[in-house]
Amino acid sequence: MSPIALLDLIQANSGRWPQMVIDFDAIAVMNQAAARLVAAKARYQSIFSQTNVPWPAIALIHERECSQNWNLSIAQGDPWNAVSVHVPIGRGPFASWEEAAIDALTQCGTPIMSQWTHWDTVGGLLTRLEMYNGLGYAGLNPSAPSPYVWSRTSPYVSGKYVADHDYDPNVVDSQEGCAPLLAAMMALDPTIQTDFGWDAPPAQPSLTGPDGTQYDTRWLQTALNLLKANPQLNVDGGWGNLTKAALTTYQSGAGLPAYGRYNAPTLASLQSALAATSQA
Repeated sequence: MSPIALLDLIQANSGRWPQMVIDFDAIAVMNQAAARLVAAKARYQSIFSQTNVPWPAIALIHERECSQNWNLSIAQGDPWNAVSVHVPIGRGPFASWEEAAIDALTQCGTPIMSQWTHWDTVGGLLTRLEMYNGLGYAGLNPSAPSPYVWSRTSPYVSGKYVADHDYDPNVVDSQEGCAPLLAAMMALDPTIQTDFGWDAPPAQPSLTGPDGTQYDTRWLQTALNLLKANPQLNVDGGWGNLTKAALTTYQSGAGLPAYGRYNAPTLASLQSALAATSQA
């Protein structure tokens, strides 16, 4: 990618950050993952001191590449105590997770992660994380957000590389993206913003309405039942296949992207549909 196109991507990611809204059904999982990552801050900081890569970036890569598994390398998710078989191939074996992480950040990738010079903005941070996964999304459509960064947020709708060079526009990445995870981490640890000077994440809409209504998954299931979900759902707060199927059916009928994501447009549509049913 040319330097001009790279700066455009940084600007695009910077613009998405203040507009981001996290999917309602992902908030609880997002907060749990963020708590795990912040709890390991000292370990990530030890790598920061040797690579100059901000510790939150290291934590986010660790989560995306291998769900924070300390037995796997952040380079590609392979065991760090054996020679890697996925790209980057042939790395290792290493003596520790830390040694493998330092190798990934100082020896692999183009440009090498530790040589990145745009850590001073959220857009620069998120763009380097996107590059870590690959610039295939930006190359395919410069205006399309990468799910590696934006999955489970409003800028991202659908589309995913299901294999090398195999892009499916109808597949939705269900793993939490780096941007919402970072926002959840910053809410738990305000020093992230002060230490790195990154813009504060946007305020997320509350799950509690003015009248005290909790717009959680139980509310969603109740709303779908009132709107004739078939079969009727157990109001248990779970996020099973029946709940997702009922939501997808509703979204399709309401003219929304029918991907089974409980997001802000879906909540607004459900509220309008319930109000219309009540008036009728």
